[in-house]
Amino acid sequence: MKGPLFYSKILLFGEYGIIKDSKGLSIPYNFYNGALKIDDNLDENARKSNYQLERFYDHLQKMVQENPDLVDFNFNKLHRDIEQGMYFDSSIPQGYGIGSSGALVAAIYDKYAQNKITVLENLQREKLIRLKRIFGKMEAFFHGTSSGLDPLNSYLSLPILINSKDNVEPTGIPSQKKSGQGAVFLLDSGAQGETQPMVNIFMENMKNDGFRKMIKDKFVKHTDNCVEDFLKGDFKSLFGNMKHLSNVVFDHFKPMIPEKFHQLWKHGIDTGAYYLKLCGSGGGGYILGFTQDLEKADKELEGYHYEVVYTF
Repeated sequence: MKGPLFYSKILLFGEYGIIKDSKGLSIPYNFYNGALKIDDNLDENARKSNYQLERFYDHLQKMVQENPDLVDFNFNKLHRDIEQGMYFDSSIPQGYGIGSSGALVAAIYDKYAQNKITVLENLQREKLIRLKRIFGKMEAFFHGTSSGLDPLNSYLSLPILINSKDNVEPTGIPSQKKSGQGAVFLLDSGAQGETQPMVNIFMENMKNDGFRKMIKDKFVKHTDNCVEDFLKGDFKSLFGNMKHLSNVVFDHFKPMIPEKFHQLWKHGIDTGAYYLKLCGSGGGGYILGFTQDLEKADKELEGYHYEVVYTF
């Protein structure tokens, strides 16, 4: 048995900012995906996944007891399938900021939620917010806290515009130009990141007046501008705002940038060949890059592994 595929996602803009009501823009990334499978002959990775599903099952039971009006699951079927060797067969790298746990949450909800909200419905804002809330409570098992955005993106498989915590909507993005010189790319840091420690650092910093002011006056402002520019396809303005955003992150989010990438990050800002930003919570995994000239960026990034995800 194999279930439907659920894709990874890329939060183009909004990491950390959406905690403080900045705009955000999240897009599906179909290169990586995962699906629930049942097999009675599990290899080591499948066994680990199966064990994790057992623990996730316990979390879901507790969650439903505490939130009986939010969602319910067919627990008998879920438990039976786990006992029969169900696991999440996934190509999505874990700890890389592109939604590996989000895809799993979406797959479990899709298969086992009772009276689920389906992708085919007219998804008014109330339904989207409800889904986001359900997914946030489900994904809390993996990260301690979750906005629910990654599973929402994976479940809908549509770009999602975050206007604020309680205002999300599916959106369209400018179509890709296959021969475009501009590109968004994922730069591989070569190490996994962990979400919870990075979020803890951010929340600790938020107790500081100066840091809070910087988030409001600079980080959120530049993030919002980047989202608006990208959706309008105004790439000239986007790169002006990207430079500001990359600078602010370099100055104020150092612990989230792997140390061996500090110089490369600054080099992009100084030369304008590319601009880097966090992909998810940082600390490892992927770093997101934007360039107006991929050939030029390619020369500057010699020796680093990156993959292009969008061209314009």
